[in-house]
Amino acid sequence: MPASSTPTLRQQRLGTELRRLRLSAGLSSTEAAARLGVQQARMSMIEAGRYAVSADRVRALAHAYSCTDQDLVDALASMTGGRTRGWWEEYRDILPAGALDLAELEHHTVSMHIASVIHVPGLLQTTEHARAVISDVVPPLAPPDVEHRVSFRIKRQAILHRENPTPLTAIVHEAALRMGFGGPAVSRAQLTHLIEASERENVTVLVIPFGAGTFPSSGQSVVYCHGPVPQLDTVQLDTDHGSEFLDAHAQLTKYRTVVDRMKGCALTPTDSRDLMRRIAREIR
Repeated sequence: MPASSTPTLRQQRLGTELRRLRLSAGLSSTEAAARLGVQQARMSMIEAGRYAVSADRVRALAHAYSCTDQDLVDALASMTGGRTRGWWEEYRDILPAGALDLAELEHHTVSMHIASVIHVPGLLQTTEHARAVISDVVPPLAPPDVEHRVSFRIKRQAILHRENPTPLTAIVHEAALRMGFGGPAVSRAQLTHLIEASERENVTVLVIPFGAGTFPSSGQSVVYCHGPVPQLDTVQLDTDHGSEFLDAHAQLTKYRTVVDRMKGCALTPTDSRDLMRRIAREIR
């Protein structure tokens, strides 16, 4: 299989997990390459995600590393092959690579938790709300670039409506519901959309009211994507410079705790809908 100079996040993650298995087995990359019958340079490219491997080769590596976690091995085998040719590829020369990596991550994730304070999660935004938010970035984007990002954000929402929709729990602070992006009409439409989305079987919206006080990670949004096994979970953080993806065990443990504590601060799904309806009525 050909090498890639620009591996996707998914390809990099497969390489990272294979490297973790090798290190757990106490083998150097040279020793692992010898067991597999390949050159050490090839092994380095595999672990960097730059060389696509087959499911059989992943299983052979897992056997060489004495990995007995069959669920993990099966999950890693399912990640093999080249670059996923998803709909997001049409944006490859238009948007930053991190945006495409997020779309691919969402496409493959088993379930998601999103925690946000100032913004309604992108997967639950209306077109007009998304346009208002994206138009306000610094430095400002040209109108065509705004529209590319808006269409990309809306297309990402397909994971919530496909035949086997992704389960999503969105933890949203009351501040996000009152920000007023785009003006009263856009805000009312966004709240109506959020209420309707919360009534879908695969979507849960939990609102943290102002009265709940302080809570962890109140200054940033957190996207926790659950993989087919816990070892393959991924956290995505929004920063001023783009997406940051975390997958170290300590990081996953921390953000699982953060999300759980934020859920503990939130109202029930029913009470959350009641609050959203009340805020919508208050908008003038």
